Amino acid sequence: MKKLALIATTLLLATPSFALDAPKTDDQKTLYSIGAAISKSLSVFNLTQDELEYVKMGLMEAQSGKQPGFDLASYTPKVQELARSRRKQLGDKQAAAGKEFLDAAAQVKGAVKTGSGMVYRSINEGKGDSPKSSEIVKVNYRGTLPDGKEFDSSYKRGKPLEFKLDNVIKCWTEGLQLMKPGGKAQLVCPANLAYGDNGAGDLILPGATLSFEVELLEVKAADVPVVVPKPAPAGDKK
Repeated sequence: MKKLALIATTLLLATPSFALDAPKTDDQKTLYSIGAAISKSLSVFNLTQDELEYVKMGLMEAQSGKQPGFDLASYTPKVQELARSRRKQLGDKQAAAGKEFLDAAAQVKGAVKTGSGMVYRSINEGKGDSPKSSEIVKVNYRGTLPDGKEFDSSYKRGKPLEFKLDNVIKCWTEGLQLMKPGGKAQLVCPANLAYGDNGAGDLILPGATLSFEVELLEVKAADVPVVVPKPAPAGDKK
């Protein structure tokens, strides 16, 4: 559980009995931002309105100093288990949409569905030799969910990503070996070739299908590892 979620009970105040205007001053906007950040940290629980009322009760009573009638610490594992369970439920709901997205991507002109289940579509071909899995590549990329929500982008960071090709998700290892330097392609990755049943971060849920637009900027040969000869076993006279 993220630290922000754990301290949420000490940050939120009781719900005011009057309607607030939209924040105008810097202080008001700062306080509003705290609430928005806490809401994001709680989103993994996918709370119903009734459940949210008990969360509010806990927040209000903790703020007033009232002691609960049970041991809060003993419920920490239950809170963590609820987060995992709700996250998986959300992922299961999105899995069907991900499969539909993958099937639709395979029907786009020029797209190829490989034996692994990945959908590859070349946007610009590029020139030269395709990288090997043992080589280092430099790429720019944008990653989106089936609903179009962006979860990562090297363009926004203003810095390409450089990595050894066999040290990333299987979809990238396979897909980038189909590309050539200067080329651009779309990789649509089923969950088993991406982050599987674990997901990654707040946005990539368990079982998520992912779409990447990737530009292969450069291919570099990986450093050749130094192999140190092992001593012969005792008694070996070779």
